[in-house]
Amino acid sequence: MEERSAEISSDNCSECGKNILFDQNRGLLVCEKCGLIHSEKHIDQGPEWRAFDSDQRKKRTRTGAPMTLMIHDKGLSTMIDWKNRDIFGKEISAKIRGQIYRLRKWQSRIRVSDATERNLTFALSELDRMSSNLDLQRNLRECSAKIYRDAVEAHLIRGRSIEGVAAASLYAACRMYKVPRTLNEIAEVARVNKKEIGRSYRFISKELELNLNPTKPLDFLTRFVSELELSNECQKIAKKIIKMAEIRGLTSGRGPTGLCAAAIYAASILVKERRTQRAIAKTSQVTEVTVRNRFNELVENLDLGIKGKKT
Repeated sequence: MEERSAEISSDNCSECGKNILFDQNRGLLVCEKCGLIHSEKHIDQGPEWRAFDSDQRKKRTRTGAPMTLMIHDKGLSTMIDWKNRDIFGKEISAKIRGQIYRLRKWQSRIRVSDATERNLTFALSELDRMSSNLDLQRNLRECSAKIYRDAVEAHLIRGRSIEGVAAASLYAACRMYKVPRTLNEIAEVARVNKKEIGRSYRFISKELELNLNPTKPLDFLTRFVSELELSNECQKIAKKIIKMAEIRGLTSGRGPTGLCAAAIYAASILVKERRTQRAIAKTSQVTEVTVRNRFNELVENLDLGIKGKKT
C-alpha cells in the first residue's frame, strides 16, 4: 500500500471550513474532511531530497557559503577544492587529476582579473592574517574589510602602502567595535611600522569621516586584568579609580593604556594581589616609568590610602 504524506495548509476549505491538506505524493491540495480537491499538480517549492538529521541536511544542501567581505569577490565565484576526491569521497584517477589540476590553475587566474582585484586579494589576506594573530572576532574582520574597500573606492590607496592602509583599517575597526588594540600591538603583527600605521589611520579616518571617539582607559581594563590573572574585585576597584581620575581631570593629556596600567597597579596593592610594575608595563605595552609616573599622580590627587613611589 502506497504511503502518503500530507501537510496542513494555512487556508480553509470553501465547502466545510476545515483544514486543507497538501498531499506530497500526488501534488494535491485536499480538504481533510469532505475530500474536495482545491488544486491539482501543485508545485513543491522545497528540495527534491529528504534529510533525517542535521548531517544529512548539511551534506545534501547545494547552497554555498554566505557572502563575505573578506574575499575579494565576496565569495560569489566558483572554487575548485584542492582535495583530489570526487563527490563520493573516492580518490580520482591520475588522468582526471591532471585535468582538474589545469582547471584549478586557470580558475585561480580567472578569479583575479584586474589590478583592483589583485590589490584586494593581497590586502584582505593581510587583514585575515593580522586578525588571526590578534584573535579578533569575525564581525570585526568584516568591518575592517569594509573600511578598506571604502578606501579603495575613494582612491585613498594611491601613493600609500597596501599593508599600511590594511593595518590602519584594522585599527579603526577595533576602535569602532570597542575592542581597542594599541598601535604597538597592530605594528607587531603588521609588516609596517607604527608611524606608517598612524599616518594612514589619520588619513583614512578624515577622508572617510569615520568620526571615531578617542579610546578610554576603561576600554583596556578587562583585557589587561584578564591577562594579569587578577580577580574581579581588583577589576572593580581599578574601575572606580579610573572613574575618580576622570572626574578629577587626570586623564586629560594622558595615554589611556598608561593610566589603566597605573589604576590596575594601585588596585592590585589594595586587594593584596600585587603585580610588579614590570609585569603590568609588559602587558599594557608601556614603560615602567610611565606606570610609575601615572601611579604617583593617582596617589597624590586621589585618596587611595597608598603611599607613592612604589617599586
